[in-house]
Amino acid sequence: MGIVVFGAVFVDIKGYPLTQYIPGGRNVGSVVQVHGGVSRNVAEDIGNIGLRPVFVSVVDHSGTSTDVINKLKFHGVDTHYIARTDDGLGTWLAVFDNSGDVTASISKRPDLSEIKKVLEMYGDEIFSAADAIALEVDLEHSLLKQIYQLAEKYNKRIFGVVSNMSLAMERRALLQKTDCIVCNQQEAGQLFSEDYTGKTPEEMAELIRDRAEKGGFRSLIVTLGSEGAVYAGENEAGWCPPMKTDVIDTTGAGDAFFAGVAAGLTYSKTLAEACSIGTRLAAAVIATKDNCCPRFNPAEFDIQI
Repeated sequence: MGIVVFGAVFVDIKGYPLTQYIPGGRNVGSVVQVHGGVSRNVAEDIGNIGLRPVFVSVVDHSGTSTDVINKLKFHGVDTHYIARTDDGLGTWLAVFDNSGDVTASISKRPDLSEIKKVLEMYGDEIFSAADAIALEVDLEHSLLKQIYQLAEKYNKRIFGVVSNMSLAMERRALLQKTDCIVCNQQEAGQLFSEDYTGKTPEEMAELIRDRAEKGGFRSLIVTLGSEGAVYAGENEAGWCPPMKTDVIDTTGAGDAFFAGVAAGLTYSKTLAEACSIGTRLAAAVIATKDNCCPRFNPAEFDIQI
């Protein structure tokens, strides 16, 4: 069946300045609307590697949601388990500066409760055939428990990405059951109640190795923005440097990185190799303006399904 991705769909409304951005001022620029959401991005990025993932989610009854589904299908994503409800589509409004970074944003989250009904009807079917599970670890707690119980029943690995560490920390027991967790440097500081500001990649690699082991985490990857990522697991730890590229829009880079990591680990890559795949996908996304990485062939990453 491929990697099964759980999570929300958003529509991203993004504003870009045409001249020097003035915080709090009136800025002339362009406004674009694209399909977004961490999990939706992850599913599409895995599809762009040619791995045909399955996306379990919710959208609404609008034409926009129909467009979302059709685009996912175009990118090779199985959409059979996407439900439609009145409040199933989220919205994210963001303003960017001249460096491609978000200066302000507002989001409206969708109601994902319908996924529970999907799992009640098709959970055994989905999990028995899944190669692995990828999700946001800050989903609603009862939904996460349902997913983890099915994964344990069918002995499926779970790879999790953090969108809100404050919520994720409330699910520490589930985090420790996650085969690999991906978060950023600030979120790692929250997780371990430490300040990692100014730490070098080499220092971070050693710190994460120690903290992951003492915290009972199976494996942990921490992204460092322009300095790459560090990783630690049972038998390996280290630093994956970034891939140099022109920065147009950093939105979705972390999602693409996680998609590459999940793909690599699902199909027998080491943490170092999985981080390298993620870094390549993230670099491709950063160089575009629509959160979308180009199409790849699994053979380019030596991935065999």
